[in-house]
Amino acid sequence: MKLLVSVLLTLSFCLVACTKKSDELVIGEFGSLTGNEATFGQSTNKGIRMAFDELNSAGGIKGKKLKLITYDNQGKQDESAAVVKRLITQDKALAIIGEVASSRSLAAAPIAQQYKVPMISPSSTNPKVTKVGDYIFRICFIDTFQGYVMAKFMIDTLKLKKVAILRDVSDYSMGLADNFAKEVKAMGGEVIVDVSYGTSDIDFKAQLTQIKSKNPEAIFVPGYYTQVAQITYQGRQLGIKAPFLGGDGWDNSELEANSKKAVNGSYYSNHYSTESTDVKVQDFIQKFKAKFNETPDAMAALGYDAAKFLAAAMERTTEVTPENIRSELAKTKDFAGVTGLISMDSNRDAVKAAVVVQVEGDQRKLISTVAPRQ
Repeated sequence: MKLLVSVLLTLSFCLVACTKKSDELVIGEFGSLTGNEATFGQSTNKGIRMAFDELNSAGGIKGKKLKLITYDNQGKQDESAAVVKRLITQDKALAIIGEVASSRSLAAAPIAQQYKVPMISPSSTNPKVTKVGDYIFRICFIDTFQGYVMAKFMIDTLKLKKVAILRDVSDYSMGLADNFAKEVKAMGGEVIVDVSYGTSDIDFKAQLTQIKSKNPEAIFVPGYYTQVAQITYQGRQLGIKAPFLGGDGWDNSELEANSKKAVNGSYYSNHYSTESTDVKVQDFIQKFKAKFNETPDAMAALGYDAAKFLAAAMERTTEVTPENIRSELAKTKDFAGVTGLISMDSNRDAVKAAVVVQVEGDQRKLISTVAPRQ
């Protein structure tokens, strides 16, 4: 009798557990919740969580709730690969969202490709990311376009042609710098000096002194906000008057304060602007402020879009499997996201517009919107 009761209890527990599991669709996320660019991962996570809360409140996907499992990669490449493998092999994630930094996406993408689980980067712009394989996607523009946007803005809008480049050695910075330089030359401009720094450097005076000696009309710094703040501050201390230009890695609320206001007046390309009059954008901003008591940056908006983009593909599947999700993601055209209309091209890269913003204290003034190249 005791044995029978034990068996019945075990079966009952299994039935409840299995039913609960079958009612959930597990999605993995990995990002830098700690480390040098922790705010990138934190903002992205907030956007994803808000999207999942909305989706689950509306009934989930095909009547099943979404379960988000998030791991902190501590801003490290090797940890990115490790947590993605864990998400797939232990947590049985159907799809994965991440990472922000291209170098960390490149470390994790081969794992997702090996196990044939779709991975969507919200904001890794290096072209190499999606070339890893057909299970790797992104919903942001890529550096070939971002480089074009800033080169065109510098030459056509600012009417400047002689530029210095100060890049770091990350995949993101190197790729964006190369594409920017290529576009500048194609538009009749000139890169008069191109120097680099390490990803952990804090003193940039040697590079900035070299740049100042060449008297550039502008300085392009395709780095992350943590070091960009110090670069602009040290540059102004050395008496550099030329405007600083950058990419989406600048987008962070701490940029202006950490630069001691030296970054004010500078320009960078970005994925969306809080000054947009689009109803979808303003609705997102209001909901985000109500939930987190802060204004969402581009990483938050991209995290939100990545989650909604994935959910829409999952909803279209006949059966929610990694293979079917991958197929539907690849077919996506004109998905209406907060960061604009998103369509997948043959390389699983997003075809979408970019904006150029100017730093004005804690505000980001919308200067222009650049449509995708045809």
